[in-house]
Amino acid sequence: MTESANDSTTGWTGGQKAFGDFAPGMVHYTDRILFDEVWEREGLSKRDRSMITVAALVATGKMDQLAFHLDFARQNGCTEDELKEAITQLAFYAGWPNGMGAMSVAKQVFAGE
Repeated sequence: MTESANDSTTGWTGGQKAFGDFAPGMVHYTDRILFDEVWEREGLSKRDRSMITVAALVATGKMDQLAFHLDFARQNGCTEDELKEAITQLAFYAGWPNGMGAMSVAKQVFAGE
C-alpha cells in the first residue's frame, strides 16, 4: 500500500490497482474524481488535505484506510512527529480507542511494516 498509486501520464491509478475490472465505478470515482479532481483543487495544499483526511479517518475509526493515508501524508510533507502529535490530540476528541488504534497503525506504517 505504500507504493505510489499515481502515474503522471495517466493520473491517479490506485483504484485501478486495488480493484481492476472488479468494481469499475469505484475505480472511476477513486481515481478520476477523488484523486484527480478533489485532491488537485486549489484552496488547500496537499499537506493540509492529508492532515484533514488523517483526522477524519482517526475520528471515524477507519483504520483500514489509515495506513495508506499516513504514508500519503508523509509524501505530502507531513512529518511522522506531526502525525503522531495529531493522533494524540485526536484521541481526546475522537475517543481513546480510535487514538490507540490509529497510533498502532502509525507505528506499523512508520516502521515500514
